[in-house]
Amino acid sequence: MTDVFVSYARPDEPQAVAIAEALRAGGYRVWRDDELPAHRAYTEVIEERLKSARAVVVLWSEESAKSEWVRAEADSARSAGTLVQATLDGCIPPLPFNQFQCADLRGWSGDGATPGWRKLQSSIQKLAGAPAVTIRTNEAPAKVTRGRSICVLPFVNMSGDAEQEYFSDGISEDITTDLSKVSALGVTARNTAFQFKGQSCDVCEVARKLAVSHVLEGSVRKAANRVRITAQLIDGTSGDHVWAERYDRDLTDIFAIQDEISKAIVDALKVRLLPEEKKAIENRGTANAEAYNLFLMARQYWIDGDFGESGRERRVIRICTRVTEIDPDYALAWALMGLAQANMRYAYTGHEDLDDGLAAANRALALDPNIAEAHLPRAWHLAMLGRQDEAQEEVETALRLNPDSWEANKEAARIYYRQGRLADATRHLEKATELAESDFHSRGMLSALYLAQGDIERARECAAKMIDQVESALARDPDNGAALAYGALSFAALGNLDRAREWIDRALLLDPDNMYMRYNLAWPVLAFFNDKEEALELLEPALAKGGKTLVSLAEADRNLDLLRDDPRFQRMLDSAKERVGMASRPLNSAAEAEAPLRS
Repeated sequence: MTDVFVSYARPDEPQAVAIAEALRAGGYRVWRDDELPAHRAYTEVIEERLKSARAVVVLWSEESAKSEWVRAEADSARSAGTLVQATLDGCIPPLPFNQFQCADLRGWSGDGATPGWRKLQSSIQKLAGAPAVTIRTNEAPAKVTRGRSICVLPFVNMSGDAEQEYFSDGISEDITTDLSKVSALGVTARNTAFQFKGQSCDVCEVARKLAVSHVLEGSVRKAANRVRITAQLIDGTSGDHVWAERYDRDLTDIFAIQDEISKAIVDALKVRLLPEEKKAIENRGTANAEAYNLFLMARQYWIDGDFGESGRERRVIRICTRVTEIDPDYALAWALMGLAQANMRYAYTGHEDLDDGLAAANRALALDPNIAEAHLPRAWHLAMLGRQDEAQEEVETALRLNPDSWEANKEAARIYYRQGRLADATRHLEKATELAESDFHSRGMLSALYLAQGDIERARECAAKMIDQVESALARDPDNGAALAYGALSFAALGNLDRAREWIDRALLLDPDNMYMRYNLAWPVLAFFNDKEEALELLEPALAKGGKTLVSLAEADRNLDLLRDDPRFQRMLDSAKERVGMASRPLNSAAEAEAPLRS
């Protein structure tokens, strides 16, 4: 039985952590979604915990008020009579929840004597009963921590080469994943920790904000076949070093270094490592350091590459092919290869005879049935055959296996957008932007989704965050058409039409044959320049040459609604649908309708 269930939006996690830990310190059994077990479905666990909770604390903010998950959890609690509300930023709860009392926790710093906290605590006590102990007053969140808990800050890339960023990020993620397998240790989520990337942080302040007892920070320097990793474990209250070490080894020792760091942290914190947990930590998907390094490189190209220019897919497929030659049993590499193959097949014309990723996806699942990403090529295979219900099942399976998969959330959003499920697409794109901070493409898609739903303010907020991302991408790749298009969208959304026009002209000069870029430029031209004729000129070659995923997007895209009544646009769209086999029916043939999901 759970005493208190805490519902919140992901951007509010630091406040949610502090509140949950304060309630735990006061004797309540508190549950929030950091405790999701790896072997059970996300929605199943949420429903079970909601029903068992005596009090459901909903933390309202501007972000959570827009979250369908938070609204659904609040509605369930309202029906069950277990709803307790608090506002984190002064946001008034949305209808119908504004009819209930709401505690004010604006600026709450852990003080148990504040009126807002007393109000919250009183409501919880009435529903869940008196706690085992009382919460002390004037206690800051830094002292209200999860027993033994840790935040792994992104390791700093010291290689003198920005291209090596993928490697230092990969080390940070893997150590986070390893430590999260230790049941006696609370670990801050990767996307929460990465919000501090590139910042000069006061470690004690980070610990206070995230309510953790310890912080791990470090650096990575990789050159040729050598790697130097420094790591230091710091007490979040005192700022003292608990443990520190420097590893100067051959690159082939990278897994041994990660194992040593994880074991050293477990030993330093004096937590118990169970035998099955030790075995899980040592299982990395591959034992080959070269395969591991190349896979991290391929995934970074997949995240940061020029979406809409087939060189991105070719590069990822080429690298993953090499990875699977080195280690044929590396399931994650097979899954990424399958995803790149699916996009190559369906996003660009002239590739209809290419492998659509199904064989690679099935190979990944044969090696590891719990690989979430392997279900995504299968989902695209089905979606492009018009078998939308089955495609949705594959997407839901991927999200159930790993709700924190960047790939699963992004591809779910792309598929749901084409199905007209804008709210679902928005939710998953919001998650994707949290999981991969350099992914300007997801943020650009998110801006377009906000536009499609008439939420100009959120589109502008998203655009403002995207400018630094696209400029960083262009510093690495000046011809990146996707970055140029989303830069134009950003400036247009922020009202700087002259700058947006410069970016549009630059994009068309540098990458005129990038059909997705042309398509993405049509959004700001329609929404902010109100120029239907220019939008049609941008779309005409895109629809004439674009692949099936582009045409299916144009058919469903609410951002093109201003053109729906235009005969020229309708002719262009009808012709494109006929060309890619979508004109008269969703399937290309009766045989395709029966095509099984096997290679």
